[in-house]
Amino acid sequence: FTLNWSKYAEFLTFRGGLDPVTGGLWLTDIAHHHLAIAILFLIAGHMYRTNWGIGHGIKDLLEAHKGPFTGQGHKGLYEILTTSWHAQLSINLAMLGSLTIVVAHHMYSMPPYPYLATDYGTQLSLFTHHMWIGGFLIVGAAAHAAIFMVRDYDPTTRYNDLLDRVLRHRDAIISHLNWVCIFLGFHSFGLYIHNDTMSALGRPQDMFSDTAIQLQPVFAQWIQNTHALAPGATAPGATTSTSLTWGGGDLVAVGGKVALLPIPLGTADFLVHHIHAFTIHVTVLILLKGVLFARSSRLIPDKANLGFRFPCDGPGRGGTCQVSAWDHVFLG
Repeated sequence: FTLNWSKYAEFLTFRGGLDPVTGGLWLTDIAHHHLAIAILFLIAGHMYRTNWGIGHGIKDLLEAHKGPFTGQGHKGLYEILTTSWHAQLSINLAMLGSLTIVVAHHMYSMPPYPYLATDYGTQLSLFTHHMWIGGFLIVGAAAHAAIFMVRDYDPTTRYNDLLDRVLRHRDAIISHLNWVCIFLGFHSFGLYIHNDTMSALGRPQDMFSDTAIQLQPVFAQWIQNTHALAPGATAPGATTSTSLTWGGGDLVAVGGKVALLPIPLGTADFLVHHIHAFTIHVTVLILLKGVLFARSSRLIPDKANLGFRFPCDGPGRGGTCQVSAWDHVFLG
């Protein structure tokens, strides 16, 4: 209250990087971040209307969302979200699940707590924990989206809005996702099969690796390099980039243990990331198929009457085991 603003610079900083004593983010940086984001939220909060007459109503925002290919756009979505708990829960689970996976990665690349970075068991456990939780939440999002489709969706009132248009060309969506999954599977796994075979035949020079045939992740390396060089151009007040993992700095050690070091990417990263892309796309394929075909399919047009989960009816109709929306959730 003395208006001695220069004092604020001592506990609200913009240094970037890690505290060399604790191996965590600078506490003064964290305080600055929380104060700054609070002010931004206070300003941005005025954009949305609540009980007062200023800002935009969510209904108006949704109904204004129209494009050349989306027909009525999000018209009617507000009513869906205010009348269906499952629709609301589904969207929230999808967003929170995605966010949890982001948290998993940020907790090791920008360690927020003192001495967390040098406690390797805790680091590994935290990452694994958040990845599992994020995965379960996203599967839950698909489950509740399918329950919404079966129990709360009313096709008579939804015509030509975004959801209706997606449902009408669901076959095209699923078949495209299908060939993408097959393509990714054969190519990403095929590279590993190739390496395995060459290794067994004693031909290491013909394997895909940094020391033989290189497959460098050039786009990821370019992004890393951009982030490593960013402080000089975009944030001259910061001493280092958002995370040491981008590269461009020396490793940080606390008490003789490595806290964080640059993560250079190579052929092995390229291969394993494409395996991840493959498995995640397959999961998305199964979950999305469960949602889009929750009410009806070619073999079982009366799915909406049978409900979210129903047993298979044996060899009839060409074999109908594991076709309910519930089955797609567990298969995903």
